[in-house]
Amino acid sequence: QVQLVESGGGLVQAGGSLRLSCAASGSSFSSYVMGWFRQIPGKQRELVALIRNDGGANYADFAEGRFTISRDNAKNTVSLQMNSLKPDDTAVYYCNTDRWFFHWGQGTQVTVSS
Repeated sequence: QVQLVESGGGLVQAGGSLRLSCAASGSSFSSYVMGWFRQIPGKQRELVALIRNDGGANYADFAEGRFTISRDNAKNTVSLQMNSLKPDDTAVYYCNTDRWFFHWGQGTQVTVSS
């Protein structure tokens, strides 16, 4: 079974940047569409960005132009570069396949102060 481990979160001021990483172990995820998701307390988990095997990506409206998703199939990692962060981006960020096929990791907390 694939295990997902997210890292890179932290506390940052509004306008700052963070780079999140997701490492998968146990099996290769190269055949899957991978994504980043986030969950704000009291709200449902929502999609942030998806990336296909060919590198093509799709973003939620709030992420378009500010976030960039990338993947390294050789290293079994998926990353999310987040720029121009806003307090509304405060959430726990998770990675998974587009259909949530793997067990969820613990996520990484992103806190953006105003």
